[in-house]
Amino acid sequence: MVQELLGAIAGAGCAALVYLAMAARVVKQYERGVLFRLGRVAGDVRPPGLTLIIPFVDRLQKINMQIVTLPIPAQEGITRDNVTVRVDAVVYFKVVDAESALVKVEDYKFAVSQMAQTSLRSIIGKSDLDDLLSNREKLNQGLELMIDSPAVGWGIQVDRVEIKDVSLPDTMKRSMARQAEADRERRARIINADAEFQASKKLAEAAQQMADTPAALQLRLLQTVMAVSAEKNSTLVLPIPVELLHFLERGNRQAGPDGDRELGGERGEQQTVPHGDGELRLQEGEQKTVPDDDGELRSG
Repeated sequence: MVQELLGAIAGAGCAALVYLAMAARVVKQYERGVLFRLGRVAGDVRPPGLTLIIPFVDRLQKINMQIVTLPIPAQEGITRDNVTVRVDAVVYFKVVDAESALVKVEDYKFAVSQMAQTSLRSIIGKSDLDDLLSNREKLNQGLELMIDSPAVGWGIQVDRVEIKDVSLPDTMKRSMARQAEADRERRARIINADAEFQASKKLAEAAQQMADTPAALQLRLLQTVMAVSAEKNSTLVLPIPVELLHFLERGNRQAGPDGDRELGGERGEQQTVPHGDGELRLQEGEQKTVPDDDGELRSG
């Protein structure tokens, strides 16, 4: 009797352990559990941790609550300005209502992917090429709004949408390169013309200043000669300008009378002094001058 009782207790314990193993479920921190009992949702969403279900009656479905990165395949379309482009993007979304994501849509990842592709083609048709290349922030916001509107009813929240790349045909790339090159050349010519205009104004002012002061032209010529002569391997052929000759000639004319006076004052034999008899005699020389009958002075 005792052995039969112990055998029954051992059998019941084994059955309890098997039942507990079949009923126990573990929900991870980033998951939520939705319990179906006989095909119907039973109770609230199970939180993370250990939870028990009724074997063969309940079925627990786990939903990942992490942010999902979903790449959108490249979509080819024609922009509003009739340019064929290929655009690919990426969608970041997460499940906020595990029950709705599991019950209201068959495969929420596939649904979000198809909605993103459709919205991306719609955005391409409504936008210009310049907007796709330079104004992506506005397009990202519009694309996010188009995807998020139906996804809210599925218990999904779109975190953000980013356009990754815009592929252009080779002919369009060459055309854009030629356009950019022509624009850079236009700006370069405008800058050069502005520089020539400013330089011409400064040169005109310098020419006017040199015209008022001729000596400045000579100084400028000497500076140019010094700058050119600094190169050892060059030969300088410099014609003498006529203005320089005139300048030297005027200098000789002004220095001539003053030099004669100075020389006359230094030499004692060419100085004359008056005497009492009316003769003009040399102070230290051998020649002398005497007045003649006609009033001329002759050397004696």
